[in-house]
Parts: sequence; C-alpha cells; structure tokens
Amino acid sequence: MPATLRCRRYQEEGEVMTTVYRADTVGSLLRLDYLVRARTQFESGELEPAAYKAIEDRAVDQVIAMQEGAGLDVVTDGELRRRTFIDQLLEAVEGLTPDPAGEPSDHIPVPFHDEGGSEQIVFAIPASVTATIRRKRMMTIEEFAYARARARRPVKVTLPSPLMLFLAWSPSRTREAYSDPFDLFADGLTLMREEAQELARMGCQYIQVDAPDFGQLVDESQQQAWNAAGISFERVLTEGADMLNELASVPGVTFGLHMCKGNYDSHWISAGGYDSVAARLFPRLGNYDRILLEYENERSGSFEPLKDLPDDKVVVLGLVSSKFDELESADELISRIDEAARFHPRDQLALSTQCGFASAGPGNAISEDAQEKKLQLVAEAAHRAWR
Repeated sequence: MPATLRCRRYQEEGEVMTTVYRADTVGSLLRLDYLVRARTQFESGELEPAAYKAIEDRAVDQVIAMQEGAGLDVVTDGELRRRTFIDQLLEAVEGLTPDPAGEPSDHIPVPFHDEGGSEQIVFAIPASVTATIRRKRMMTIEEFAYARARARRPVKVTLPSPLMLFLAWSPSRTREAYSDPFDLFADGLTLMREEAQELARMGCQYIQVDAPDFGQLVDESQQQAWNAAGISFERVLTEGADMLNELASVPGVTFGLHMCKGNYDSHWISAGGYDSVAARLFPRLGNYDRILLEYENERSGSFEPLKDLPDDKVVVLGLVSSKFDELESADELISRIDEAARFHPRDQLALSTQCGFASAGPGNAISEDAQEKKLQLVAEAAHRAWR
C-alpha cells in the first residue's frame, strides 16, 4: 500500500504521473437550505421519494462543483445524504431501541463547550443498543457511485469508527445483548469493514475513518467517563486501536484516520494535546497511510506528538477552523506547516480544515460563503507550501 495518497494522471503520450494530495477535506459540508426544506417535506409525506432524491442529487452536484472550484485535490459528497457522520452505525442498523421516557440516561455524557470553555451542551442519543446489531442497508455505496460519476477530482468516502457505538452503550440496557462493550464494537467493525470492502470493489481508492472517540479521549475527564461506564480506556488504546487498524486492512485502498476533539454546532468536547495517546496509539495504526489531526488552535496542543508517527505516514494538518467565519491567513498556515515540519518530514505533510462543517444537525455557525473561502484557503496555502 502506498505511503502517500497518489492520483494517476495519464498524459497524451501515455506516461503515468503521480501527485501527492496536499489540499484535503474532512468530509461534511453545510446542508443547503433547499435540501433541509426538502427533507422536512419528504419526512412529513409532502414530497415523493423520487422528487426528494432529485433535490438531494442536485445538492450533491452543487457541493462537488464548489469543492472543485475551490481547488481541492480531493472531494466528497458533503455527507449530504446523512443526518450525521455516524449514520452507518445509528441510522442504518437494527438493534437500537428508544430509551424509556422519564428514566435517567446512563450513557457516557458527552459535554460540548463554547469557545470560552463553558459547557453548553451535553449530547446523548435517546436510544440504546438492546439487541445484536444488524445491517438494514449500506449507505456509502450510493454516495460513492453517484459522486464518482459527477466529480472530476478523486472522491473520498468517510466511515465512522466502530467505537462510536459507545454513544448507544448503556450499562443497564445493553448488557443483555453484549456483556462486553468491545463485543459490540467488534460487530460495528464487521459492518464498517463490509462497507469498505464493497467500496473497494467499486473502485474507491480513498476511505477516511472518522474517530472523534479517540480524539476526545485525550481529555482525562473523558477517560474517566468511559471507565465509569465500563469501557476501559486502556483497552480502547489496545483492542480498540487494533479494531481501527483492522478496518483499514482492505487491500487496494488508501486509508486515512481523522481524529478531532468534537464538532457540533461550533462547540468542542475535549482540550489537550495528543501526547497522552500518541506513543501508544500511533504505532498500532500501521494500515493507515494518512493521519488527519485537528490542530485548529492552542487547545489541540503542540506538534511534538507527530514524532511518534513513522516517517512514511502522511500527516494532514487540520489548521483551518470549520467552526467560525473568521478567515485565517495563508502566511500563518504556512508558518505553522514549517513548525510541524520540525517533528515530521515536510514532504509527508498536507493540509485540511480541522473537521467537517456539518458533522451533525444543522452544522456549525459558519456561512456557506465562509465555508467556500475556507476551502479555497486550504488549496491556496497547500499549493504555496509545496509548490
């Protein structure tokens, strides 16, 4: 498997050229207003499925064209066909039931903070795994097939980490189905690996696994919350990391692992550098070619943990915020790339936003115009830094 993600370009005389992808994207994009309205009408029965699908396709066409116009080396469908980035584990499986009304939740609390650090939102899904999870349908196949037919640039598909099923783990309600949460995660791994295998069969060459679960665990309070719910933090860094690595063992595909620290309505979960997990986690990720890390601001810590990654890994630096309209400068980004190169080979670095723009719900507090300018900035700074 190649150490860097490369795109083959066939010149007229038949020579094969290779280009490293420097200007990357994380995945989700703001859901366009007309798509949000159409989905509401569809779910209320006011819009027929075929009419809704045509509107959904139009929205995907629009965001693919926007990304290509911005100059990115890789595009996605914006995850516009999903509610959240983890729909393959929550929307497309059987085995979850709504929690009883009025009963307290014993799910792991996921606190989201504003920029000042104040806790504003405690996120929890109102459902628990109560039976063996089984697939209802594959989700990413339609996404990739359609986007590939429309895009002129290589298309990336995103899958959630199987450990994101922690959101539906209830110590009181799940143990009849799974006495051990890692058995639940193993079934999630099977489902995600089947998606990856089918994507590979269809010719998908770049799959990103989204693992905010590992990103949020840089925070000691989150480590304690997982331990209290019966999910051992130490096992996450061993068995859990090995599950992530196995997901990326599908041949013929370049895999990226994205670790952010929470992204919901412009709020964040965890603060702290990757130091607490890097030395144990990074060496277990041998099947990944690209590691996409949030480095939006000082809350993410220093670049020093990059030294724990082998030199043949590409590190995609998430330096551009997807949370707010304020635009960073290209010079500032290039300076930070120079700083990161003190700890990892510059030729093995790339650039992206720190996370998606709409991982869940309505998206972040950012305008569509600012979103496009942010992606243009990623492309401009990347192409300047590695020209």
